[in-house]
Amino acid sequence: MRKIVATDGPTAARILVTAVAGWQVALWLGADQPPVYAAVVPLVALRGDPMTALTLSFQRVLGVVAGVLLGITVLNLVSPSTAALALVMALALALGMVLRAGGLNLQVAVSSLMVFANPSPDAYAFHRLWETAAGAAVTVFLAPLLWPPNPRRILPGLAENCRARLTGALTGSVAALGAEPVLARENLAVVTEHCAAIRDDAARAREAERLLRFNPLRRHDRAEVRRLALAVESADRLAPHVSALAREVAAFAGRADVAPVLADARPRLVDLAASTNTAIERALSGEGPGPAAASARASLSAYRDADSRPAAVALRRPFLRILDDLDAGPAV
Repeated sequence: MRKIVATDGPTAARILVTAVAGWQVALWLGADQPPVYAAVVPLVALRGDPMTALTLSFQRVLGVVAGVLLGITVLNLVSPSTAALALVMALALALGMVLRAGGLNLQVAVSSLMVFANPSPDAYAFHRLWETAAGAAVTVFLAPLLWPPNPRRILPGLAENCRARLTGALTGSVAALGAEPVLARENLAVVTEHCAAIRDDAARAREAERLLRFNPLRRHDRAEVRRLALAVESADRLAPHVSALAREVAAFAGRADVAPVLADARPRLVDLAASTNTAIERALSGEGPGPAAASARASLSAYRDADSRPAAVALRRPFLRILDDLDAGPAV
């Protein structure tokens, strides 16, 4: 229970305070009925992952506005009917695919149907729009100030997770070299999951760094957050090369024509993966790939001189691209 409260308590408190503030601001602005829609905005905007909540909030609030405008426009053109409902839903879902909010933005359809079902759609639309705008303004103002998520505390975990997934995927693919096809395919599935998780972490890291720009309370953390975000971005940039190695290993599994190449490659790739992983770990920590990258390049060069067969070239290529990316450094 303590863990749940520690995790969700700040979010619940932010929603509560922001909803009450949005309600009160709407009353001050002259609401002549309970301004429910102003209080609904924080429920929509501040839920979910705190690293992505602000971006999704803009998309969801935009969905409310788009849905209300769509519903009132259709009802001014056609009378309520099954055909009108079908038209509203089709247009709302099409807009939801454009105004995405972590996927299809269903808020457009929900808001348009609320207008469609209301006995006084014009009055409903007017109140919904201005109260939503008031609630959104309060939410955007208070969200960075009320118990904001601490990117400096969250990003080290993301960076470590990316490092472990990346190096584990590289080691696992080398271990699967020459294994039975079913094992190579299982490794490919695992590596694909790792790369998808790294991509998600990179999106969270970008959002965390962006949110910090709007948070005056944590200005002193910007340099460290930038360093950690670059580490996660670097892992995301390397992930496709690791995935390419897993695909090559899966493609060669069970093939008798390349079995001698795989037998020669495995001991070389074990050492190459170890030095490459060390270079990755150093680069993600901000130290630079250092001597480990030079050692990996020397191993690659020796392997190239010893075996020029096409399968060996295919197995070396992901390592070469990883080392090239590491030498290029993070994109600033």
